[in-house]
Amino acid sequence: MNSWQRRHPACIFFLLVLFSVPFSALAKEAQPSAADPVLEKRVMNLSKELRCLVCQNETLADSRADLAEDLRNQIREQMKAGKSDKEIIAFLTQRYGQFILYNPPVEPTTYLLWFGPFVLLLLGLLLLFRYVKQRRELISEQPLSADDRRRAETLLKTTPGKETA
Repeated sequence: MNSWQRRHPACIFFLLVLFSVPFSALAKEAQPSAADPVLEKRVMNLSKELRCLVCQNETLADSRADLAEDLRNQIREQMKAGKSDKEIIAFLTQRYGQFILYNPPVEPTTYLLWFGPFVLLLLGLLLLFRYVKQRRELISEQPLSADDRRRAETLLKTTPGKETA
């Protein structure tokens, strides 16, 4: 650290903030254009049903990625051409696969996705039940002998910190 940096830390902070603000202002927001509010609402509703292929954990409506913007524009153009939501979804599914669907349909190819967690939960409960049952069978109840009973009574009568003679 040179002497100028030690004397002017506020200047350095100011410069860092000054140069970082324009970059954050360049970030894209997933905002509908105001050309046709009815069309934009329809585009955003359909975009909520589709997954961003870049972000993968966001819908197209929520994503800021360039590809998501391109897909929203593509959806908008197809809607302007008069295609229905089902036709647009069929086109995108054919082009990108079922991965683009944010909530995949229940089909034989997605059974594992939909029912796998429940099967694993049932298997875990079954294994836990068998383990507890086996442990219970290992424990045998035996009555206390007279000597063990006397020792237990002695231990119960003594108070902590005090010993009996």
